[in-house]
Amino acid sequence: MEFAAEDKSLSMQGMKAHSGQDNSAAAAAPAANVATNEGLLATDATPQQFCSELSKLFRVRSSEVALFRLDGGMLKFLFPEELKTAGTIPLSSSSAIAAHTAISKKLELFNNFPRVKHASIFETVKLKQQSEQPDPLTIQKLISGPVLDAQGKVLGVLQVCRKGFDLLSAGPDFSLGDLQQLERATKALAKAPFMKTS
Repeated sequence: MEFAAEDKSLSMQGMKAHSGQDNSAAAAAPAANVATNEGLLATDATPQQFCSELSKLFRVRSSEVALFRLDGGMLKFLFPEELKTAGTIPLSSSSAIAAHTAISKKLELFNNFPRVKHASIFETVKLKQQSEQPDPLTIQKLISGPVLDAQGKVLGVLQVCRKGFDLLSAGPDFSLGDLQQLERATKALAKAPFMKTS
């Protein structure tokens, strides 16, 4: 699978990603655990259970994981719960990163997300884990990956982000290791019954 992202290039065994930082490469810290994500997906797992476990793996809040299923040319939220009724994203959207990920079928990494032109309407929805915050946290760093079936057809998109008041408060940059971990998670998701359209 190919990698695409912002400003500055990193190279690892012929794969490229970008950190979004002008003067430094992405942090080398890998995802919390390199265990296979197959174990995350029990046969009766729900999108909520999968995303909750994935958030632990990446050491982010569960509200920092988003899962979309493609249905009729629209990306529909499966997680977080609060966004299921907030709307859908058409694949034709030129400003939605999730739509771009689905169309390009590439993993994407953004370690300076505020600089990226993107649709921010869903960031205004109050999520349970943010309800104690006086000001809503915004996405500062994001990785995004397509969920593809065995034939390469897009089933959905999985995203993990780090929110904060600014880049520093959001935590460490995502790394190439994080992208690889995300790719393994998307492969596990491709087998999940809830990713199939009804």
